[in-house]
Formats: sequence, C-alpha cells, structure tokens
Amino acid sequence: MQAQNAVIARMCAVTISREYGSGGGEIARRLAERLGWQLVDHEIVVRTARELRISEAEAEDWDETSPGVVGQLLSSMRMLYPAVFSMPLDMPLDPDPQSYHEALEHVVQAAVKTGHMVIVGRGSQVLLADRRDVLHVRIVSSLEKRVSYVMQREGLSQSEAQARIRMKDSDRAHYLQSQHHRNAEDAHLYDLVANTSVLDLDSVVALIQLALQQKSARLDLSEEALGPGAGMVRYSGLPHDLRPPFLDEKTVH
Repeated sequence: MQAQNAVIARMCAVTISREYGSGGGEIARRLAERLGWQLVDHEIVVRTARELRISEAEAEDWDETSPGVVGQLLSSMRMLYPAVFSMPLDMPLDPDPQSYHEALEHVVQAAVKTGHMVIVGRGSQVLLADRRDVLHVRIVSSLEKRVSYVMQREGLSQSEAQARIRMKDSDRAHYLQSQHHRNAEDAHLYDLVANTSVLDLDSVVALIQLALQQKSARLDLSEEALGPGAGMVRYSGLPHDLRPPFLDEKTVH
C-alpha cells in the first residue's frame, strides 16, 4: 500500500467531469478523502460566499455560469485557502465575462501547481489536457438513475428533479462549449469514463485510484512508447474483418 501511494503521489491532480445526479461530486469528495488530497469543487465557492455573507444562490450564479463579483470572491478564496490559491490576483471587483473565465483558469492552474488536488468541473479537463501528471475522469449515469439520486439527495419531486438535471447539464455543456469550444461528452477528453448506473460510488473511487497508479507508472515513458500499438507486433497475416452483408464490397459503390 505504501509503495502504491508513493506511485500515485507523482500525479498532481484528478479532474472530475460529471453529469448532474451521477454522483460525481460525491465520488470526488470520497476520492479526496481517501487520498488525503485537497478538494476543489462548488463547495469551496459556497463556503467563501458564506464568509462574504452572500447567498448560496448568488455563489451558484458565479460558478461556471456568469461573472458576478468574482474578483471579490477569488480574493477572499485566496485569504481563506492560501495553500490552494497562493497566486497573485489583480482583478477588478466586477470584471467582464472574459476576466471571470481567466480568473477561473488561474484558480485551476494554481490548484494543480500546488499539487495533489481533486478538481471538479471548471473546464479543468480542457485546461489541463496537456499534462500527463493529471488524470481526467468523466462520471455518467442513466437519466432514470440520476432522477432517483436527485430526488433522494435534494428532496425534490420527480418533475422537479428532471427539470434541475436538464438545467444543470445544459449550463455545464454551454460553459464548456462557449469557453473552450469542446463537448463535455467527448470521451477523448478523459482517461476514464465510469457509469454509476451499475457501479457503486466506492467502486468508482477504487477504479480512479487504480487508474491514477497506472497512469503515474507511465510518466517516464516517451510519447512514442504510449498508445495501443506500444509493444505490439505486426499481425502474422492480413486481418479478416467480418462485415454485415449490406456492406459487402459488391453492394458498396
């Protein structure tokens, strides 16, 4: 176990992208707790909002959707969490949307620079895509299971849960598309996609730990030594593909 932890410790961060109601936020919390890493999620914004004596609704409006008074928010976050947000912030109290998103990027970059972070959302899977010492995870689940989760966790009716899921998924998809021109459902953004329709949350945490260990063990390999073809030999003969009748060469024009 000690050797495994030493291997994982070479990684700087895990990014968690999630469908609303898939349990992704809870998985991130459990993972951070199990690893002893810092969690950077919506709650850190909410806790700061409380320090500023504003409502959680206002904080939610700032987070991944609109600018608000994010300069004041981030400055306060730096004071409350100096180990995470130690970078200088020279921003107006009411920045424009571009300044807001630049500030969020600073938050993500500062977090990963500090190291050993579990970062939820904030476009982190795109911002940190080129770092091999970061593991990118996407958590999904069926709509039916997500509705049940939200009903149970938030005490909502079925119709209310469905409406909330549609709204949150739409906000998150719009944020990533408008700011990074990427689709959150693009599997190529992630090292691991886990479906909690069947897998329980603790099993997904264990899978992420295993993926962390495996990716960390390959950090010293060159780019040429990575990929599905690494270490593979050529087929002894030509591969024989089985094709459906309607794709037979005689029928393809």
